[in-house]
Amino acid sequence: MSNDEMLRYWNEAAGPVWVEHQERLDAQLAPLGARARERAAIAAGERVLDVGCGCGGTTLEIAAHVGASGRVVAVDLSQPMLELARERAQRAGVGERIEFRRDDAQTAALEPGGYDVVYSRFGVMFFDDPVAAFANLRRALRPEGRLAFVCWQRREKNPWMMAPAMAAAQHVAFPAPPPPDAPGPFAFGDPDRVRGILADAGFAAPEVDALEGPMRLGGDTFEEALDLYLAVGPVGAALREAKPSEAQRARVVEAVRSVLEGFATPRGLEAPAAAWIFTARRG
Repeated sequence: MSNDEMLRYWNEAAGPVWVEHQERLDAQLAPLGARARERAAIAAGERVLDVGCGCGGTTLEIAAHVGASGRVVAVDLSQPMLELARERAQRAGVGERIEFRRDDAQTAALEPGGYDVVYSRFGVMFFDDPVAAFANLRRALRPEGRLAFVCWQRREKNPWMMAPAMAAAQHVAFPAPPPPDAPGPFAFGDPDRVRGILADAGFAAPEVDALEGPMRLGGDTFEEALDLYLAVGPVGAALREAKPSEAQRARVVEAVRSVLEGFATPRGLEAPAAAWIFTARRG
C-alpha cells in the first residue's frame, strides 16, 4: 500500500474494527509489546515517543513506567483509534502526562533531540519509505537515545495469522500477496534488511532478538476468538472487500473454525507465532 492507502485503511477500514475489538487485541499482543518495552529499559522521568500507538494500550503502559515526572507522545494515523486512546488515558488518570497526535511518524515534525526512547509495538512495518521514516525518528532522539520495537517475522513463521487466511482463501477472493518487503505486517520479516534500514537511517549498534513460540489468541472463549478472526486481519479484510453471499460467508466461517479448533490446548487457543525485537542507539 502507498502511504495514502494506509491513511484510508487505518481510518476507514481497519481503525473502527480495531476500536471495536481493542480489549481482545491488546490481550493478544500485550506480552510481545512488554518484551520490547523491557528491552527499551524505560525509566521514570524519561520522554518516550510511542509510534503507531493505536488504541493506546502501549501508551498507558509506558506512562506507568515514566511516572508523573515523565512524558509520552503517542502518534498514529487512525483518528478512531486515537479517540479511544484519549478516552482510556483520561479514565486511567494519566492524561496529563500523555500527548496523542494524529500524525505520520515518517514525516512528522518531531522535536529534535526531544526523546529518550522511541518505542513501537507493531507500528513501524507500514512505512512507505522506511529509511526516511527511521531517519526522522532518529533525529527526535537525544544523543544517547535508544530505539526499541517489535515486528513480525516472515509470514510463513506466523501460522496464527496465515493458517486461517489460507483456509478462508479457498472460499472467498483474497488479494494477491504483496512482495515480501512491501509495507504491511510482514515487511520486516528479513532481519538483515531491517538492520540495513536502521544503519542507513543513521542508527548505531542495531541488535535483534527472536521471539518464537505459542501465542494466546484473543478472546476469553472460542467464539470470541472466531469473531475476532472474522473481523480483523486478512480474513476480515477479505470479507469486507468481497462482500460474499450468506452461503459463501458460512463456508469461510466453518473453514476458519476448523483451523482454530486445531489450535485448542488445555490453556486455551494458542498458535505458533514469531516476532523480532530490534534495538539500536541514536549513534
